[in-house]
Amino acid sequence: MASFSLTAPARTLFGRGCHVEAAAEIAAIGDRVLLVRGRSVAWVDTLEGDLRRLGCILEVVHSSGEPDLEQVRTAVAISRDHKADCVVSVGGGATIDLGKAVAGLSPSDGDVGEYLELGNAGPRRMSDPLPFVAIPTTAGTGAEATRNAVIGVPEHQLKISLRDPRLVPDLALVDPALTDGSLKSLTLASGLDAITQLVESYLCNRANPMTDALCKAHIQPAMAALHRLMTCEDAQARDAMFRASFLSGIALGNSGLGIIHGLASVIGGRGAAHGAICGRLLAAGLAVNAEIVARQSADVTRFDEVDGWIAAGLGAPTGGGNEALRRFVEANELPSLHDLGVPGAEIETIAKLSAHASSTKANPVALGLNDIRRILQLS
Repeated sequence: MASFSLTAPARTLFGRGCHVEAAAEIAAIGDRVLLVRGRSVAWVDTLEGDLRRLGCILEVVHSSGEPDLEQVRTAVAISRDHKADCVVSVGGGATIDLGKAVAGLSPSDGDVGEYLELGNAGPRRMSDPLPFVAIPTTAGTGAEATRNAVIGVPEHQLKISLRDPRLVPDLALVDPALTDGSLKSLTLASGLDAITQLVESYLCNRANPMTDALCKAHIQPAMAALHRLMTCEDAQARDAMFRASFLSGIALGNSGLGIIHGLASVIGGRGAAHGAICGRLLAAGLAVNAEIVARQSADVTRFDEVDGWIAAGLGAPTGGGNEALRRFVEANELPSLHDLGVPGAEIETIAKLSAHASSTKANPVALGLNDIRRILQLS
Protein backbone atom coordinates (compact mmCIF):
# COMPACT_ATOMS: atom_id res chain seq x y z
CA MET A 1 0.00 0.00 0.00
CA ALA A 2 1.30 3.47 -0.90
CA SER A 3 2.55 5.48 2.07
CA PHE A 4 1.46 9.04 2.65
CA SER A 5 1.30 11.73 5.31
CA LEU A 6 -1.45 14.23 6.09
CA THR A 7 -1.04 17.93 6.76
CA ALA A 8 -4.20 19.84 7.66
CA PRO A 9 -5.34 22.58 10.06
CA ALA A 10 -4.93 21.56 13.69
CA ARG A 11 -8.65 22.21 14.12
CA THR A 12 -11.46 22.99 11.69
CA LEU A 13 -14.96 24.33 12.24
CA PHE A 14 -17.06 23.89 9.10
CA GLY A 15 -20.72 24.69 8.73
CA ARG A 16 -23.32 27.26 7.84
CA GLY A 17 -23.54 29.79 10.65
CA CYS A 18 -20.38 28.76 12.50
CA HIS A 19 -18.89 32.25 12.08
CA VAL A 20 -20.83 33.33 15.19
CA GLU A 21 -18.33 31.28 17.21
CA ALA A 22 -15.31 33.13 15.81
CA ALA A 23 -14.78 35.79 18.48
CA ALA A 24 -14.87 33.35 21.39
CA GLU A 25 -12.56 30.93 19.56
CA ILE A 26 -10.04 33.68 18.80
CA ALA A 27 -10.14 35.14 22.32
CA ALA A 28 -9.27 31.71 23.68
CA ILE A 29 -6.12 31.68 21.54
CA GLY A 30 -4.66 35.14 22.13
CA ASP A 31 -5.16 38.52 23.79
CA ARG A 32 -3.17 40.77 21.45
CA VAL A 33 -4.77 40.07 18.10
CA LEU A 34 -3.62 41.25 14.70
CA LEU A 35 -6.67 41.11 12.42
CA VAL A 36 -5.91 41.00 8.69
CA ARG A 37 -9.11 41.69 6.80
CA GLY A 38 -10.62 42.61 3.49
CA ARG A 39 -13.26 45.31 3.13
CA SER A 40 -16.02 43.47 1.28
CA VAL A 41 -17.64 41.43 4.07
CA ALA A 42 -19.57 43.59 6.54
CA TRP A 43 -19.55 40.88 9.23
CA VAL A 44 -15.87 41.60 9.95
CA ASP A 45 -16.95 44.88 11.56
CA THR A 46 -19.09 42.83 13.94
CA LEU A 47 -16.15 40.53 14.65
CA GLU A 48 -13.95 43.51 15.54
CA GLY A 49 -16.52 44.74 18.06
CA ASP A 50 -17.01 41.28 19.55
CA LEU A 51 -13.27 40.79 20.02
CA ARG A 52 -12.90 44.13 21.80
CA ARG A 53 -15.85 43.33 24.08
CA LEU A 54 -14.12 40.08 25.01
CA GLY A 55 -11.05 42.03 26.10
CA CYS A 56 -8.80 41.51 23.09
CA ILE A 57 -6.32 44.27 22.23
CA LEU A 58 -6.83 44.62 18.51
CA GLU A 59 -4.71 45.97 15.67
CA VAL A 60 -6.19 45.87 12.16
CA VAL A 61 -4.41 45.52 8.82
CA HIS A 62 -6.52 45.99 5.69
CA SER A 63 -5.66 43.71 2.81
CA SER A 64 -5.81 45.07 -0.72
CA GLY A 65 -5.35 42.66 -3.61
CA GLU A 66 -2.82 39.87 -3.70
CA PRO A 67 0.03 40.54 -1.24
CA ASP A 68 3.37 41.67 -2.52
CA LEU A 69 6.69 41.80 -0.72
CA GLU A 70 6.28 45.40 0.45
CA GLN A 71 2.79 44.75 1.83
CA VAL A 72 4.11 41.79 3.78
CA ARG A 73 7.00 43.86 5.14
CA THR A 74 4.58 46.58 6.30
CA ALA A 75 2.16 44.13 7.91
CA VAL A 76 4.97 42.25 9.68
CA ALA A 77 6.28 45.54 11.09
CA ILE A 78 2.79 46.40 12.40
CA SER A 79 2.49 42.95 13.99
CA ARG A 80 5.88 43.25 15.68
CA ASP A 81 5.09 46.74 16.99
CA HIS A 82 1.74 45.49 18.31
CA LYS A 83 3.46 42.53 19.98
CA ALA A 84 0.74 40.33 18.54
CA ASP A 85 0.31 36.90 20.09
CA CYS A 86 -2.24 35.75 17.51
CA VAL A 87 -2.98 36.54 13.85
CA VAL A 88 -6.45 36.24 12.33
CA SER A 89 -7.26 36.56 8.62
CA VAL A 90 -10.80 37.13 7.34
CA GLY A 91 -11.14 37.39 3.58
CA GLY A 92 -10.27 35.72 0.30
CA GLY A 93 -7.19 33.68 -0.44
CA ALA A 94 -4.96 36.74 -0.81
CA THR A 95 -5.98 38.05 2.61
CA ILE A 96 -5.39 34.65 4.19
CA ASP A 97 -1.99 34.41 2.51
CA LEU A 98 -1.03 37.83 3.88
CA GLY A 99 -2.06 36.82 7.39
CA LYS A 100 -0.28 33.49 7.07
CA ALA A 101 2.94 35.21 6.05
CA VAL A 102 2.64 37.69 8.93
CA ALA A 103 2.02 34.90 11.44
CA GLY A 104 5.05 33.06 10.10
CA LEU A 105 7.47 35.96 9.89
CA SER A 106 6.57 38.20 12.83
CA PRO A 107 8.56 36.14 15.38
CA SER A 108 11.58 35.94 13.05
CA ASP A 109 14.29 38.60 12.90
CA GLY A 110 15.64 40.30 9.83
CA ASP A 111 13.96 41.25 6.58
CA VAL A 112 11.02 39.37 5.08
CA GLY A 113 12.90 38.86 1.81
CA GLU A 114 15.53 36.75 3.58
CA TYR A 115 12.92 34.00 4.02
CA LEU A 116 11.92 33.80 0.33
CA GLU A 117 13.69 32.13 -2.59
CA LEU A 118 14.76 35.33 -4.31
CA GLY A 119 18.00 34.06 -5.81
CA ASN A 120 19.93 34.59 -2.60
CA ALA A 121 22.14 31.97 -0.98
CA GLY A 122 19.06 30.18 0.30
CA PRO A 123 16.06 31.26 2.35
CA ARG A 124 16.42 31.45 6.10
CA ARG A 125 14.38 29.16 8.32
CA MET A 126 11.59 30.91 10.20
CA SER A 127 11.16 30.86 13.94
CA ASP A 128 8.00 29.13 15.17
CA PRO A 129 4.99 31.10 13.83
CA LEU A 130 2.36 32.87 15.89
CA PRO A 131 -0.97 31.05 16.31
CA PHE A 132 -3.02 31.66 13.15
CA VAL A 133 -6.77 31.60 12.50
CA ALA A 134 -8.11 31.60 8.93
CA ILE A 135 -11.70 32.55 8.12
CA PRO A 136 -12.22 32.47 4.33
CA THR A 137 -14.90 34.54 2.61
CA THR A 138 -14.41 33.11 -0.89
CA ALA A 139 -14.66 29.49 -2.03
CA GLY A 140 -11.61 28.98 -4.21
CA THR A 141 -8.03 28.83 -3.02
CA GLY A 142 -8.39 26.57 0.01
CA ALA A 143 -5.69 28.77 1.60
CA GLU A 144 -7.22 28.06 5.00
CA ALA A 145 -5.90 24.49 4.70
CA THR A 146 -2.47 24.94 3.09
CA ARG A 147 1.12 25.38 4.25
CA ASN A 148 2.10 28.14 1.83
CA ALA A 149 1.53 31.87 1.39
CA VAL A 150 1.82 33.28 -2.13
CA ILE A 151 3.66 36.60 -2.27
CA GLY A 152 4.09 38.75 -5.35
CA VAL A 153 7.47 40.14 -6.30
CA PRO A 154 6.54 42.77 -8.92
CA GLU A 155 10.11 43.67 -9.88
CA HIS A 156 10.60 40.07 -11.04
CA GLN A 157 7.03 39.68 -12.35
CA LEU A 158 6.70 36.53 -10.26
CA LYS A 159 4.79 35.07 -7.36
CA ILE A 160 6.83 33.16 -4.80
CA SER A 161 5.48 30.85 -2.13
CA LEU A 162 6.59 31.03 1.47
CA ARG A 163 6.29 27.35 2.43
CA ASP A 164 6.51 25.63 5.79
CA PRO A 165 4.33 22.95 7.42
CA ARG A 166 4.11 25.22 10.46
CA LEU A 167 2.16 27.77 8.39
CA VAL A 168 -0.92 25.53 8.26
CA PRO A 169 -3.58 27.38 10.30
CA ASP A 170 -4.16 26.40 13.90
CA LEU A 171 -7.88 26.98 13.32
CA ALA A 172 -9.78 27.10 10.06
CA LEU A 173 -13.31 28.44 10.52
CA VAL A 174 -15.15 27.78 7.27
CA ASP A 175 -18.71 29.13 6.98
CA PRO A 176 -20.36 28.97 3.53
CA ALA A 177 -22.84 31.67 4.62
CA LEU A 178 -20.02 34.21 4.29
CA THR A 179 -20.10 33.68 0.50
CA ASP A 180 -23.88 34.06 0.08
CA GLY A 181 -24.67 36.66 -2.57
CA SER A 182 -21.10 36.91 -3.87
CA LEU A 183 -20.70 38.47 -7.30
CA LYS A 184 -21.11 36.04 -10.18
CA SER A 185 -17.67 36.89 -11.59
CA LEU A 186 -15.98 36.23 -8.22
CA THR A 187 -17.94 33.00 -7.73
CA LEU A 188 -16.92 31.81 -11.21
CA ALA A 189 -13.20 32.57 -10.91
CA SER A 190 -12.81 31.27 -7.35
CA GLY A 191 -14.89 28.18 -8.09
CA LEU A 192 -12.82 27.29 -11.13
CA ASP A 193 -9.70 27.69 -8.99
CA ALA A 194 -11.00 25.12 -6.49
CA ILE A 195 -12.00 22.72 -9.27
CA THR A 196 -8.60 23.09 -10.95
CA GLN A 197 -6.90 22.31 -7.64
CA LEU A 198 -8.95 19.14 -7.21
CA VAL A 199 -8.30 18.09 -10.80
CA GLU A 200 -4.55 18.71 -10.74
CA SER A 201 -4.17 17.08 -7.33
CA TYR A 202 -5.87 13.96 -8.71
CA LEU A 203 -3.81 13.84 -11.90
CA CYS A 204 -0.41 14.88 -10.56
CA ASN A 205 2.57 12.56 -10.14
CA ARG A 206 2.40 12.83 -6.34
CA ALA A 207 -1.21 11.77 -5.87
CA ASN A 208 -1.84 9.34 -3.03
CA PRO A 209 -4.81 7.33 -1.72
CA MET A 210 -5.91 10.08 0.66
CA THR A 211 -5.85 12.89 -1.89
CA ASP A 212 -7.47 10.58 -4.46
CA ALA A 213 -10.40 10.04 -2.13
CA LEU A 214 -10.92 13.77 -1.59
CA CYS A 215 -10.72 14.61 -5.28
CA LYS A 216 -12.89 11.74 -6.51
CA ALA A 217 -15.64 12.69 -4.11
CA HIS A 218 -15.75 16.41 -4.91
CA ILE A 219 -14.88 17.23 -8.54
CA GLN A 220 -18.34 16.41 -9.89
CA PRO A 221 -20.33 18.04 -7.02
CA ALA A 222 -18.17 21.15 -7.25
CA MET A 223 -18.70 21.44 -10.99
CA ALA A 224 -22.45 20.97 -10.56
CA ALA A 225 -22.55 23.53 -7.74
CA LEU A 226 -20.68 26.12 -9.79
CA HIS A 227 -22.96 25.45 -12.75
CA ARG A 228 -25.96 26.05 -10.48
CA LEU A 229 -24.54 29.27 -9.03
CA MET A 230 -24.12 30.73 -12.50
CA THR A 231 -27.91 30.61 -12.88
CA CYS A 232 -29.19 31.48 -9.39
CA GLU A 233 -28.30 31.91 -5.73
CA ASP A 234 -28.46 28.58 -3.92
CA ALA A 235 -27.36 27.90 -0.32
CA GLN A 236 -26.76 24.20 -0.90
CA ALA A 237 -24.56 24.97 -3.91
CA ARG A 238 -22.61 27.50 -1.82
CA ASP A 239 -22.09 24.81 0.83
CA ALA A 240 -20.86 22.29 -1.75
CA MET A 241 -18.53 24.83 -3.35
CA PHE A 242 -16.97 25.83 -0.04
CA ARG A 243 -16.53 22.20 0.98
CA ALA A 244 -14.74 21.52 -2.32
CA SER A 245 -12.54 24.59 -1.88
CA PHE A 246 -11.45 23.64 1.64
CA LEU A 247 -10.74 20.04 0.68
CA SER A 248 -8.89 21.12 -2.46
CA GLY A 249 -6.50 22.96 -0.16
CA ILE A 250 -5.89 19.79 1.83
CA ALA A 251 -5.47 17.80 -1.40
CA LEU A 252 -2.91 20.13 -2.99
CA GLY A 253 -1.04 20.48 0.29
CA ASN A 254 -0.58 16.73 0.47
CA SER A 255 0.07 15.92 -3.19
CA GLY A 256 0.86 18.59 -5.75
CA LEU A 257 -0.57 20.44 -8.73
CA GLY A 258 0.68 20.75 -12.31
CA ILE A 259 1.28 22.91 -15.35
CA ILE A 260 -1.92 24.95 -14.95
CA HIS A 261 -0.77 26.31 -11.62
CA GLY A 262 2.77 26.57 -12.95
CA LEU A 263 1.49 28.86 -15.69
CA ALA A 264 -0.80 30.70 -13.29
CA SER A 265 2.11 31.55 -10.99
CA VAL A 266 3.88 33.26 -13.89
CA ILE A 267 0.86 34.94 -15.46
CA GLY A 268 -0.41 36.04 -12.05
CA GLY A 269 2.90 37.76 -11.43
CA ARG A 270 1.82 40.20 -14.12
CA GLY A 271 -1.22 41.17 -12.04
CA ALA A 272 -4.09 38.98 -13.25
CA ALA A 273 -6.53 37.16 -10.94
CA HIS A 274 -5.31 33.65 -10.13
CA GLY A 275 -8.68 31.87 -10.27
CA ALA A 276 -9.61 33.33 -13.64
CA ILE A 277 -6.25 32.24 -15.07
CA CYS A 278 -6.74 28.67 -13.85
CA GLY A 279 -10.26 28.54 -15.24
CA ARG A 280 -9.13 29.80 -18.62
CA LEU A 281 -6.27 27.26 -18.83
CA LEU A 282 -8.02 24.17 -17.43
CA ALA A 283 -9.60 22.69 -20.57
CA ALA A 284 -6.49 23.16 -22.71
CA GLY A 285 -4.22 21.84 -19.95
CA LEU A 286 -6.31 18.70 -19.65
CA ALA A 287 -6.39 18.16 -23.41
CA VAL A 288 -2.64 18.55 -23.97
CA ASN A 289 -1.69 16.44 -20.96
CA ALA A 290 -4.10 13.65 -21.92
CA GLU A 291 -2.74 13.61 -25.47
CA ILE A 292 0.87 13.25 -24.28
CA VAL A 293 0.02 10.61 -21.67
CA ALA A 294 -1.86 8.60 -24.29
CA ARG A 295 1.07 8.80 -26.66
CA GLN A 296 3.56 7.70 -24.01
CA SER A 297 1.72 5.09 -22.00
CA ALA A 298 -1.85 4.79 -23.36
CA ASP A 299 -3.18 4.89 -19.77
CA VAL A 300 -5.54 7.83 -19.72
CA THR A 301 -7.93 6.34 -17.17
CA ARG A 302 -7.65 9.25 -14.78
CA PHE A 303 -8.16 11.80 -17.54
CA ASP A 304 -11.25 9.93 -18.70
CA GLU A 305 -12.56 9.94 -15.13
CA VAL A 306 -12.03 13.68 -14.78
CA ASP A 307 -13.70 14.30 -18.14
CA GLY A 308 -16.67 12.23 -17.00
CA TRP A 309 -17.00 14.09 -13.69
CA ILE A 310 -16.88 17.47 -15.44
CA ALA A 311 -19.42 16.31 -18.02
CA ALA A 312 -21.79 15.06 -15.35
CA GLY A 313 -21.45 18.28 -13.37
CA LEU A 314 -22.30 20.34 -16.42
CA GLY A 315 -25.04 18.02 -17.67
CA ALA A 316 -23.10 17.09 -20.81
CA PRO A 317 -22.89 13.70 -22.56
CA THR A 318 -20.27 11.19 -21.41
CA GLY A 319 -16.96 11.95 -23.08
CA GLY A 320 -17.86 15.59 -23.62
CA GLY A 321 -16.54 17.11 -20.43
CA ASN A 322 -13.69 19.08 -21.93
CA GLU A 323 -15.82 20.67 -24.64
CA ALA A 324 -18.61 21.38 -22.14
CA LEU A 325 -16.07 23.10 -19.89
CA ARG A 326 -14.93 25.30 -22.78
CA ARG A 327 -18.52 26.29 -23.53
CA PHE A 328 -19.24 26.93 -19.84
CA VAL A 329 -16.27 29.25 -19.48
CA GLU A 330 -17.20 31.20 -22.60
CA ALA A 331 -20.91 31.40 -21.79
CA ASN A 332 -20.15 32.89 -18.39
CA GLU A 333 -17.73 35.45 -19.84
CA LEU A 334 -14.53 34.47 -18.10
CA PRO A 335 -11.84 36.91 -19.34
CA SER A 336 -9.63 35.77 -22.20
CA LEU A 337 -5.94 35.07 -21.68
CA HIS A 338 -5.16 38.30 -23.53
CA ASP A 339 -7.34 40.23 -21.09
CA LEU A 340 -5.58 38.42 -18.24
CA GLY A 341 -2.20 39.72 -19.35
CA VAL A 342 -0.98 37.22 -21.96
CA PRO A 343 -0.41 38.96 -25.31
CA GLY A 344 0.84 36.71 -28.08
CA ALA A 345 4.31 38.23 -27.88
CA GLU A 346 4.67 37.04 -24.27
CA ILE A 347 3.81 33.37 -24.84
CA GLU A 348 7.42 32.29 -25.31
CA THR A 349 8.62 34.04 -22.15
CA ILE A 350 5.73 32.72 -20.07
CA ALA A 351 6.24 29.18 -21.36
CA LYS A 352 9.95 29.22 -20.43
CA LEU A 353 9.33 30.59 -16.94
CA SER A 354 6.46 28.21 -16.18
CA ALA A 355 8.51 25.18 -17.23
CA HIS A 356 10.60 25.70 -14.08
CA ALA A 357 7.77 26.68 -11.71
CA SER A 358 7.44 24.58 -8.56
CA SER A 359 3.89 23.45 -9.40
CA THR A 360 4.98 22.22 -12.83
CA LYS A 361 7.26 19.63 -11.22
CA ALA A 362 4.20 17.62 -10.15
CA ASN A 363 2.59 17.59 -13.60
CA PRO A 364 1.51 14.05 -14.56
CA VAL A 365 3.92 14.00 -17.50
CA ALA A 366 7.01 16.00 -18.47
CA LEU A 367 6.14 18.79 -20.89
CA GLY A 368 8.37 20.43 -23.47
CA LEU A 369 8.20 24.10 -24.36
CA ASN A 370 6.11 23.29 -27.44
CA ASP A 371 3.55 21.54 -25.24
CA ILE A 372 3.33 24.50 -22.87
CA ARG A 373 3.01 26.90 -25.79
CA ARG A 374 0.12 24.80 -27.12
CA ILE A 375 -1.73 25.06 -23.80
CA LEU A 376 -1.44 28.85 -23.96
CA GLN A 377 -2.45 28.96 -27.61
CA LEU A 378 -5.46 26.66 -27.10
CA SER A 379 -6.68 28.65 -24.10
